[in-house]
Amino acid sequence: MSSYLDPSRLAGIGMTSARTRERLVQRLTDQGIADLRVLDRIRQVPRHLFVDEALGSRAYEDTALPIGFGQTISQPYIVARMTEALLAGGALRKVLEIGTGCGYQTAVLAPLVGEVYSVERIASLLGRARRNLRELRIRNVHCRHDDGALGWPARAPFDGILVAAAPAAVPPALFEQLDVGGRLVAPVGPDGRQELIRYTKGEHRVHRESLGPVQFVPMLSGLQR
Repeated sequence: MSSYLDPSRLAGIGMTSARTRERLVQRLTDQGIADLRVLDRIRQVPRHLFVDEALGSRAYEDTALPIGFGQTISQPYIVARMTEALLAGGALRKVLEIGTGCGYQTAVLAPLVGEVYSVERIASLLGRARRNLRELRIRNVHCRHDDGALGWPARAPFDGILVAAAPAAVPPALFEQLDVGGRLVAPVGPDGRQELIRYTKGEHRVHRESLGPVQFVPMLSGLQR
């Protein structure tokens, strides 16, 4: 049997055990995460697979961790909060994710929606994400190495967009690719003054709702190997 199907590797041991994951889920519940589907994904997704082995014992702490290239795997609470905010309001058939990173947010989201189209500007990270998603047998994710500010126009429109890095303002291309009635969740603003915003696109205007302060790496343009 190939290694990526090793049940013990997926389940984890010690600090990555089911008991440790359950403590994390309880913490998120205490912080207000109420969507049981999202909590179950946090429980099921083996976050230790998405971080370097040296950080494996910290995988189920509610904190962001470095994944190289100046990027981080987001804090579980933030992953849960963004996923819950995106799902609120009805089922989503087609979601655009900006910033695949190591694939953790993608893995949490993917089984809860129809299809995910994920864009990452750093090729090495995208390769890692693809391996992680393949190991978990998640097959409804389509990945692309490109500048996230451009979105994925060939696959538009999307009824959901999730942005995992902070632009000063949401790139116009993303609003253009959001379907009427669709929701876009993104951290917006300069370092130290970012807010998590949920936008809902109407026929004639976009409704903006602040979900509170956050701290994300900035959204950068251009491609990186």
